[in-house]
Amino acid sequence: MNSPILQLLVLAGIAVFLFIRLKNVLGTRDGFEKPPEDDPTTPTALRRDFEVIEGGPDRDITDHVPEDSPSATALANMKRADSSFEVAEFLAGARGAYEMILMAFERGELADIQEFLSYEVYEAFETVVNARKEQGLTIEADFVGVRETGLNEATINTETGLAEITVRMVCEMTNVVRDAEGTIVEGSETSSKQQKDIWTFGRVMGSDNPNWQLVATGE
Repeated sequence: MNSPILQLLVLAGIAVFLFIRLKNVLGTRDGFEKPPEDDPTTPTALRRDFEVIEGGPDRDITDHVPEDSPSATALANMKRADSSFEVAEFLAGARGAYEMILMAFERGELADIQEFLSYEVYEAFETVVNARKEQGLTIEADFVGVRETGLNEATINTETGLAEITVRMVCEMTNVVRDAEGTIVEGSETSSKQQKDIWTFGRVMGSDNPNWQLVATGE
């Protein structure tokens, strides 16, 4: 067998070997197949709704505040200071924090939430809790759910990075206040009530601490 034919056989053998290996790795496709669709639960798919078209409005901002408002400008500056910040994610976190903080306050368990409160808010909560204890009052509360969440205002100090976001919350809960003898002096065990709060959360954008703190409360 001459040399050229031998070389062709060797090259053909290598080609067959590579084809088999490639088939094993990639699998087999029959006809036209659509590219795999994104799993709607993946972070990439979730974030796509908030992608900003070049030159267009940021829906993550304009879905919550007017486009040309001071709050919109502040939120945009927060995003520049911290690329991981998303308004929708913040509001979802604020809902969870609202329930956690509110119920801890009602039950007098402030140690569990101290890191999420500013010094001033913690002192105010502690004063109320201590006053209840002195009067022999106890509170039984159950959280039914948040009925409404809205962003009222957003501000940021661009020099210090200190950002504050004011959120209005409407929740439904049951609340019973008992005296030292166990007699109900306020509230009802069977009827829930609607509670409205306006809370302000603060954080230094871009800092190592990702937690927002409750810095002010109101109605």
